[in-house]
Amino acid sequence: MSGTPENPRVVVIGAGIVGCSLADELTARGLRDVTVLEQGPLPAPGGSTSHAPGLVFQTNPSKTLTALARYTVEKFGSLDVDGVPCFQQVGGLELATTPERLAELHRRAGYAASWGVRGEIVDAARCKELWPLIDESVVLGGFHTPDDGLARALLACRAQLARATSRGARFLDRHTVTGIEREDGRVTAVVTDRGTFPADHVVSAAGFWGPVIGRMAGVDVPLQPLAHQYARTGPLPELSGATAEASKPILRFQDRDLYFREHTDRIGIGSYAHRPLPVDPFAVLPYDEARARDMDMPSSYPFTEEDWAPSWADCRHLMPALREAEIEAGFNGVFSFTPDGMPVLGESRRLRGFWLAEAVWVTHSAGVAKAVAEWMVDGRSSIDLHECDLTRFEEAQRSPSYVLERGARQFVEVYDVIHPLQPMERPRPLRVSPFHARQQQLGAYFLEGGGWERPHWYEANAALVDALGPLPERDAWSARYWSPIAAAEAKATREGVALYDMTPLRRLDVTGPGALDFLDRMTSNNLRKKPGAVTYTLLLDESGGIRSDLTVARLAPDRFQIGANSPADLDRLLRHAPAGVHIRDITSGTCCVGVWGPLARDLVQPLSPDDFSHEAFGYFRAGQTYIGHVPVTAMRLSYVGELGWELYTTADLGLRLWDTLWEAGQELGVVAAGRSAFNSLRLEKGYRAWGVDMTDEHNPFEAGVGFAVRMDRGDFVGKAALARAGAPTRRLTPLLLDAPDAVVLGKEPVHVDGAPAGYVTSAAYGYTLGRCVAYAWLPAGLTAGTGVQIEYFGEKVPATVADEPLFDPQMTRIRR
Repeated sequence: MSGTPENPRVVVIGAGIVGCSLADELTARGLRDVTVLEQGPLPAPGGSTSHAPGLVFQTNPSKTLTALARYTVEKFGSLDVDGVPCFQQVGGLELATTPERLAELHRRAGYAASWGVRGEIVDAARCKELWPLIDESVVLGGFHTPDDGLARALLACRAQLARATSRGARFLDRHTVTGIEREDGRVTAVVTDRGTFPADHVVSAAGFWGPVIGRMAGVDVPLQPLAHQYARTGPLPELSGATAEASKPILRFQDRDLYFREHTDRIGIGSYAHRPLPVDPFAVLPYDEARARDMDMPSSYPFTEEDWAPSWADCRHLMPALREAEIEAGFNGVFSFTPDGMPVLGESRRLRGFWLAEAVWVTHSAGVAKAVAEWMVDGRSSIDLHECDLTRFEEAQRSPSYVLERGARQFVEVYDVIHPLQPMERPRPLRVSPFHARQQQLGAYFLEGGGWERPHWYEANAALVDALGPLPERDAWSARYWSPIAAAEAKATREGVALYDMTPLRRLDVTGPGALDFLDRMTSNNLRKKPGAVTYTLLLDESGGIRSDLTVARLAPDRFQIGANSPADLDRLLRHAPAGVHIRDITSGTCCVGVWGPLARDLVQPLSPDDFSHEAFGYFRAGQTYIGHVPVTAMRLSYVGELGWELYTTADLGLRLWDTLWEAGQELGVVAAGRSAFNSLRLEKGYRAWGVDMTDEHNPFEAGVGFAVRMDRGDFVGKAALARAGAPTRRLTPLLLDAPDAVVLGKEPVHVDGAPAGYVTSAAYGYTLGRCVAYAWLPAGLTAGTGVQIEYFGEKVPATVADEPLFDPQMTRIRR
């Protein structure tokens, strides 16, 4: 029987917590032809859900993960099976035994306030009240979150299975998937050892078996299963007489990579302190074979005593009651990690109708199910998912060795104190621009993003710091991955000329006779301009949310070069491109130098046969020319608020382009400048960064980029929704910190009239302004001059709402 658009046939692979939650969410939205296939027996089929300890800590540096966890708490808190609740709200407690961890807990309290989670920093005495078994003398303080707790994952599966079944879904256990059928680029069926199931949509919610299912579909699943130690003590005298499964908060001892939860009169302990134990998903035993080998389930590997010994000593140090206790049982449970620690969600473009809902922990399971169900039924999620999008990884980040190495590192660092700029250490370098050798010679300090080595400052400019005068002292946290050299490079850009490596920014080539009509329909601004025009525009979704921002250069009547943000932009355009429109990612084969500063024209004009005057080469114009011997596409754009050009050429000529500019610029005092200065300069001009300042949760008028929307032209994606949108109730708001030496970094809560009212997106010290600049999502009614407070490490830092742009509001420096 064939499905219909109103009632498509959906097959979900996997009846763990994600699969059961998804079936419930899909059927709640009216879908009735939903089949969930499971290779093991229900209700405990043997995947990660079957052994999950069920800890749900909602607070996360990622706003998205926090939102997914909040929904999980909300939903599971409303479910029960035979009167037994599926969520026990005992709260959460994270301990600090070092000053560094206590500072981290203050940051986490800030995240909680930013994302709407209740929590407070408590002293050691209160930690002892909440968990009497701990040794108060080793604790400096804690972070208490009263709404966290324990998810009974298998019980939640049963509750949602029953609801989905009552609405028409069916759950079939003992069905092992052996293949995915497809036709004309669309999924058509799932093949099992007990029959074939036709499908219009297939969702892989197979957990650590995800790569196995993905291979059947020809879809890459960048996921690495790893084993994680969990042990349970024998009965403790201190807990004798306990009748509830748990009465104390779930506990984290992150300084030693440990967590604890009660099991009535016993304590369960999980450890991330051991060496990574990678598991080959293609070698995991089927359920019955695992049981035949005395394994409790396929996801439960034998306990490795040698890995446990150091953790057990740490447990006894924290809890004296454990010094006479013994471990009654233990196992190494398998679950999933990705290179960046985030889930992998979304529909494959290569196989339409094939969806991934993988690398999802119980903490986020119901939230992920809701988001994916919304995506499937409504075309978008109400929660921004760009950090989880399956397209986010570059090709260079998808090799099995990369996924293994980075996935294992995510395991090691799961409880580490991670700075927002802290890069992975390996494998590096992976992607380098053609200028890399010269950057090394100049002493570039590299951080990594998207696999690219990105200079943040250059030690060659250290001598310029002396001319700056005294700079404000920084606290130890904000001084990490920062140098005063960034201030010197910003000053050199404002007063002279600097070269910026813009190679990592994504570049797309769009050609064909229908390219203009296609791009005009897909984006928000007017692209019907003569060749040579460059336009800042937005990719919106059907609800008017900002999926990305783009610069589109019309190089010929039927050829465009697009500056984009992520692989998701390419994926979206390819999904909608009509026949005859060709889209290529040209990033790896090209490179770009940003030449910016008041002397930019003095540098490039003598090197080119063409006229670079303002009259001949205006702002937001593009042209083909030469810089010395190098053919370039020059675009008069500036992301730093100064006169200048982005110069593009092929990768093989990149080094020659850099050397030509560098040698000619010596008499002008040219410097190489890094991303630290770049970020400061762009915030002084109020230039938004997609994915940080704005996402598809925001519309252009809220985000301050309404100038990139032309409502007085033909139809485009999102136009109808924007026409229905009311006046904004929130805005992306510029703030200036009042004290010259105050610095924040982003994601901090902003208090208005003493209560949290929003959060910081981007922040950087504005060296030209002599103040830290922060952008924040705040209520729309705030006017310039309004005082607010930004919470940084628990301290309230005064700031003031400002008018934008903060620097050069008349744009005289760019347009000259």
